[in-house]
Amino acid sequence: MFGRKKSPNEDRAQTVVPERPGAKNRPTPKRSVQEAARKRPLVVTDRKAAATADRAKRRETMALQRAAMATGDDRHLPPRDKGPVRRFIRDAVDARWCVGEFMLPIMVVVLPLSLIKAAWAMLAVFVLLYGFLALSVLDVWLMWRGIKRRIVSRFGSEALGRGLLMYAVMRAYMLRRTRQPKPQVTRGADVS
Repeated sequence: MFGRKKSPNEDRAQTVVPERPGAKNRPTPKRSVQEAARKRPLVVTDRKAAATADRAKRRETMALQRAAMATGDDRHLPPRDKGPVRRFIRDAVDARWCVGEFMLPIMVVVLPLSLIKAAWAMLAVFVLLYGFLALSVLDVWLMWRGIKRRIVSRFGSEALGRGLLMYAVMRAYMLRRTRQPKPQVTRGADVS
């Protein structure tokens, strides 16, 4: 009562609180301290170094993405190709022969034929072009029906999202060796 007044720090030192598991076990910092710790300049002072670091980071990300496109590693694939459903669609398309993948070679044949002004050439162009187009559309329709049925049985009906049909169609119309991500299954493999 008549002795020296203790400072707040000495007062705290006497009251030792045991550590509790799962608790913070430290005082909450003041707002001014927290704000000062978060402060960063809006514009980087050394723009050249920042641009170099950004380029290096982007180059590394693209290298990982290219490697993932070759190996099918789902962690580094672009968002367009990520997920088990899209992987299943890729494998299902790659495991079968698609009529659409022969569309480009047929167009290479049709183009010179269309320059010939003979009646037989015009008939050949018409039959090749429109007949092959109708055949490829029918093939893709049948392919999607089978893939959709297997997706529902394997992943459930909620897995049928937007864009899956076009993902399968675009993959079916590409030549097999130009498909990205690279095919991971052989033709005729059982994908179920």
